[in-house]
Amino acid sequence: MSRFWSPVVQTLTPYVPGEQPQMQRLVKLNTNESPYGPSSKALAAIEAQNTEDLRLYPDPEGTALKQAIAKLHGLDPKQVFLGNGSDEVLAHVFAGLLKQSEPVHFPDITYSFYPVYCKLFGIDYKTIPLGEKFEINTADYKVPNGGIIFPNPNAPTGRSIPRSDIEALLLRNKDSVVVIDEAYVDYGTQSCIPLLCGDDCPENLLVVHTLSKSRALAGLRVGFAVGHPDLIEGLERVKNSFNSYPLGRLAQAGAIAAIEDQAHLEETSAKVMQTRTKMVEQLGALGFETLPSTANFIFTRHPKHAGAKLYQALRDRGIIVRHFKSARIEEFLRITIGTDEQSNELITALREILN
Repeated sequence: MSRFWSPVVQTLTPYVPGEQPQMQRLVKLNTNESPYGPSSKALAAIEAQNTEDLRLYPDPEGTALKQAIAKLHGLDPKQVFLGNGSDEVLAHVFAGLLKQSEPVHFPDITYSFYPVYCKLFGIDYKTIPLGEKFEINTADYKVPNGGIIFPNPNAPTGRSIPRSDIEALLLRNKDSVVVIDEAYVDYGTQSCIPLLCGDDCPENLLVVHTLSKSRALAGLRVGFAVGHPDLIEGLERVKNSFNSYPLGRLAQAGAIAAIEDQAHLEETSAKVMQTRTKMVEQLGALGFETLPSTANFIFTRHPKHAGAKLYQALRDRGIIVRHFKSARIEEFLRITIGTDEQSNELITALREILN
């Protein structure tokens, strides 16, 4: 600890990202990256921008990328906000929309960056317990609040709720912003973006997306939010008070091509979902209990084996999954859905460990 730290730094407990180990032979199933490569069109677009023009600043507004996102979803470009990965987008959301007189509400088991942002920006928050089966019940979010945020599907549980539940939540919660974090939406969850189309666009709904998961561009760092133009204007004010150029030329070009290559998204997402179904069945045969998932990961436990010991035993075999130490979920493992081959290696290793 340095005596030059500001008071807020001394109180922070930073978010800990998934491990990026440098092991020779590794089955990496811990950070929910796509097991398949990005769109070939995205790679070609990035290569085409690798010119001397990199000496010039990129478009600070990301105009062409906003237009591509708006066209895909039937929105106006004024409804689109861009950031350096969805984590930066979320940071601006917390600073620009969720710092209110009432506390922001989110689930007690959810993306662990949310309380970190609250501490960083001095935002009061309240956690709402998940149900007995780790489900989000929107009826629990009835009390006055400074905003509501949760992922759909939730992380790390993988459980999702239907769009109709979120519509009902919006009707009950008209005086603060509702933020739906859809990082994993392309693996079987109903998106809330259609609610933002047309003249009936709700004033208080914001939907956040990333290109790091289903579009396989985690290394490019591109995220976006869509919502009512007034919400987007607020986020732009925050962004331009922090960093006017969050997305470089390569990132914008690759993101545009990836957004336009819907066939690649659908093909790779379908593969992940097929592998997920098979993996859940195989784990069930080994005695594992797995929560319903519409994400590119599963949340599973074995009633006779401690989660921490299973995590370490897998790691000893060069298979990296995610283990959380929080009380309600310490017996669970979060396992990213990889290729069929990676899934088979995982099942073989678990069979050896259990025997």
